Amino acid sequence: MKLKGLIEEDFLQYKEPSMFLIFPFCTFKCDKENGTQVCQNWSLNDAPIIETTPERVVKKYLSNDITRAIVCGGLEPFESFDDLYELIKEARKYTDDLIIIYTGFRNDEIDGEVEKLREFNNIIIKFGRYIPGQEGHVDPWLGVTLSSLNQYAVKIS
Repeated sequence: MKLKGLIEEDFLQYKEPSMFLIFPFCTFKCDKENGTQVCQNWSLNDAPIIETTPERVVKKYLSNDITRAIVCGGLEPFESFDDLYELIKEARKYTDDLIIIYTGFRNDEIDGEVEKLREFNNIIIKFGRYIPGQEGHVDPWLGVTLSSLNQYAVKIS
């Protein structure tokens, strides 16, 4: 499994303490659609890739008494779908804690992958690309401010 980073205790991505996994790849669709560099995660593109395993990540998560969810974000988790799927599959062997996936894709662009994730309990996906110049809004599922009005979270299972 490849990551750009792992934050054991994150308090920004979800209303409760979470482990935050930074996935390593993105096609920068937000930048392409806006015709300029708007991605706040652009610098992660140059960060080194960390090799790990889903087992190590889940073990680290389970050993922390503070965290209540796993958040997958980064660059773009759905561009590493096999790793994302294997991580969730491993986590579900031990816990039904919430898993949140931040994606810049629209639901219709990844509906096959979303459908495959419905086999797991307690999954939330935040959909939508960043559009600059919009007013942020607090998402009721996540309890945090999302940057664009087109961004929203859905509990898929």
